Amino acid sequence: MSEVFVSYQRENLAAVGRLVEALRAEGIGVWWDQDIPPNAAWEATIEQALAAAKLVIVAWSPAAVASDNVKAEARWARGPGRLLQVFVEACEPPLFFGERQGVDLKGWSGGASAAAFRSLLTIVREGLSAAAPQGVARPEAPLALPTKPSIAVLPFVNLSGDPDQDYFADGMVEEITAALSRIRAIFVIASGSGQSFKGKNVGVQEIARQLGVRYVLEGSVRKAGGRIRIAVKLIDATDGAQIWTDRFEDTLEDVFALQDRVALSVAGRIEPAVTDAEMRRASHRPTENLGSYDLYLRAFPLVMSSGKTEITAALDLLNRAIALDPAYGAAMGAAAVCHYLFAIYGWSDDVDGHGRLAIELAHRALKATGDDAHVLGQASLPIADLEGDLDTAIALADRALDLNPGSAMAWAFSGTLRIRTGNADLAGEHLETSLRLDPLGSGRPTRLGLLASARFMQGRFAEAVALSKEYVQQAESPFGYAFLAASHARLGQNGAAAAALARYRSLTPQPLDVFAKRVLRHPAYVALFLDGVALAEGKSPTDAAP
Repeated sequence: MSEVFVSYQRENLAAVGRLVEALRAEGIGVWWDQDIPPNAAWEATIEQALAAAKLVIVAWSPAAVASDNVKAEARWARGPGRLLQVFVEACEPPLFFGERQGVDLKGWSGGASAAAFRSLLTIVREGLSAAAPQGVARPEAPLALPTKPSIAVLPFVNLSGDPDQDYFADGMVEEITAALSRIRAIFVIASGSGQSFKGKNVGVQEIARQLGVRYVLEGSVRKAGGRIRIAVKLIDATDGAQIWTDRFEDTLEDVFALQDRVALSVAGRIEPAVTDAEMRRASHRPTENLGSYDLYLRAFPLVMSSGKTEITAALDLLNRAIALDPAYGAAMGAAAVCHYLFAIYGWSDDVDGHGRLAIELAHRALKATGDDAHVLGQASLPIADLEGDLDTAIALADRALDLNPGSAMAWAFSGTLRIRTGNADLAGEHLETSLRLDPLGSGRPTRLGLLASARFMQGRFAEAVALSKEYVQQAESPFGYAFLAASHARLGQNGAAAAALARYRSLTPQPLDVFAKRVLRHPAYVALFLDGVALAEGKSPTDAAP
């Protein structure tokens, strides 16, 4: 994006076009709406360019004064001190803008030597090269970054053209900050510190330096009629890179419900975005002298893959992480899941030993970090399927959702356990929620596989096939092939069922009846699944009809 954003009304296209051309000829990076590519999202592109600009030139004319959009952009620029006014036609500026001096370009023909243009050019260059932000004390040295990911939510910009909507923008920041604070794996700056930068011309990287955070969340609010649009973007302040962006739009019928809904959605999507960014960061660090946290980050995507080779590598990393920090609950929870998979799939000559380690690590993780939604979810699986305490496991999942209802992983673990209780409908709802909160993260394949199992139990076999196929295309999971085989068989697709069943058996020696009793538990679901397996084997179980 360019450093200078030009706001104007269409009636002044020719005059503003001359201004843009002259500024660009002087080496100034200028953006105006004529730069929007064909078929691009118009308003979203404008909002992104406006947020990126260091200076906003507003070209006033009678038409611009009457334009809600131009006035909204001018109000936004005036707050952070980025506003530069020019007059391309004679007019009275809007209320509260008349006290600011503007450059008179009425009658200017576009000549670069004209005194008015040279004056404007000087102001633009001075504005872009301003060395220090005004109104904010600069500390002598940046604050040290916390050992875990850190984030600040900055004041949202009100683009509504309605100053009364400031309360909604401020409330949105409060709700998102509160939702993020529930995530124990992220260090969140209190909202008051972020709000102290409201209306001040301070860059994102400087704010992050002063607050001692790695990530910054920016946003804007635009009201139009009875609807409101909220745009957010997450920035890695170490290099200014944008790592995630999204928009939310809804009616204003219930303002507080809307704030809650958006806050949970933003928190749910930020968590995996930050995790993915941290994993990329860890993968580029030297391999020697890795700390416990870096080892955990390297193990995390391997755990999500569910393949034996990857789980073996993950377990090695996690064992090293735990050796460095014996109280690291997240690493113990992930290691518990690894041992759980070894036990469930029979990937070892000592299946019982892996089962005991999974249960032991689950309880150690809970003791060390029992207020973390991820740890609660990870511990719930071995406690349910290996220790046999389904009631405690469900309580852990419920506690995880209470602590962090925006956690996609917590919803996934909860959905998984609902299958064990015989409630496939509720399992499907929880797994769908997990995918909505984190539709593209590294955990997506596993969640698709889990949703496939819920769809199978609901009798929705065609959906189960589609979900299982996507799962096994991205992860060599015995779980995925087991349900792919049973689902194909229920649809009478015998060749595909037999192929999937053979692939399952090439990945694990675990008999399918043992597998089913451990991961499904509910007698009706175990019978339904094993009948599907029998069909895949060419047998005729008593209730084999779909």
